[in-house]
Amino acid sequence: VQLQASGGGLVQAGDSLRLSCAASGLAFSTYGMGWFRQGPGKEREFLAAISSRAMRTSYQDSVKGRFTISRDNAKNTVYLQMNSLKPEDTAVYLCAAAKLRIGVLGSSYDYWGQGTQVTVSS
Repeated sequence: VQLQASGGGLVQAGDSLRLSCAASGLAFSTYGMGWFRQGPGKEREFLAAISSRAMRTSYQDSVKGRFTISRDNAKNTVYLQMNSLKPEDTAVYLCAAAKLRIGVLGSSYDYWGQGTQVTVSS
């Protein structure tokens, strides 16, 4: 199983980015997907999750209204649209796949990608 995150980069505060996570080696449409991030010197934190058929989404309160998770099962890809980025959003962003059910805890997820760096300058 591989989860390949991409789309990160260096942006200015207020800019937008769309992250992608392309999955292979698993029945993507049967997995819930999540996005997490880990900032410098911080613990990994949950951002957003989407159920296998996109019927349910959930968000961390701090990103609700700014970030949007979506998926395209035909392309085996999950996305994270990030708007109004802030310097405190600087982190490595990771995608993860959950066979049973999505959740806010990392332990809910079975597979992890390697992450993509997002740096937001003020």
